Amino acid sequence: MNVIQPNCRIQFTAEDVEFIVSVLGPGRGSAETLIKLLADEDTRDLILDDEALFRALLEQRGCLRVSTHFYFYVLVRHVFKRSGIEDRVVADYVAEVLAEYSRIENTRCVVPGRPEPLDYFFEMLTALQTADDPTSFYIRTHVGNHSLFLSGVFPERIRYRAEHQGAPDLKYYEALGRANYRVAGDHRLARKYDLAAVFNTLAERFKATRLALNELTDRLLSLGDSNLSVDALLQQIKTAGLE
Repeated sequence: MNVIQPNCRIQFTAEDVEFIVSVLGPGRGSAETLIKLLADEDTRDLILDDEALFRALLEQRGCLRVSTHFYFYVLVRHVFKRSGIEDRVVADYVAEVLAEYSRIENTRCVVPGRPEPLDYFFEMLTALQTADDPTSFYIRTHVGNHSLFLSGVFPERIRYRAEHQGAPDLKYYEALGRANYRVAGDHRLARKYDLAAVFNTLAERFKATRLALNELTDRLLSLGDSNLSVDALLQQIKTAGLE
């Protein structure tokens, strides 16, 4: 069972640094100076908040040579800031969820002792009834993450299915995600993994977080983005049960 951690900012690649230097170098002194600044945690975070990086990721056409961790962190951090969600660790966690979910196999809830992954919420909620303590924590974090992912990236698909097929609407996803993040945040393992504050924030501000991701998805789609991000995420419709 994999517990997602807010690790995007410590997984940047040499290509990510090259991209930062190419975008910010002319205004921040020499490339060597900028690289030294990126090595310091505090100045790194300030550099990543630069609006120029956000614009460059959105506007540069063709294939970006950056990691999914860098890509999603910068985009998520900026839309979250605009929504009043200032905690960098929360942005880092959600960015890591998107980076993980860009690989189809990571969208599935794999529980020990079960031969098949749990792909639907009713399966996950049913499994909670007999799950042991660690497995229960894992399932609840997955339900929270999956609710945020689906409602954040596919809101129009959810609305369509709710209106035309009687499927759950966005309020259902918000309530489900909020409730499971709240329970997960109170769990002893949330304290062990230093995720209690993250889960509590996501529970309290689930709708604001979801709307910020909606804005990001809308912007990427309106730009006809063909980079490593949205195309991969949109492939999750079938796996997510939103076909």
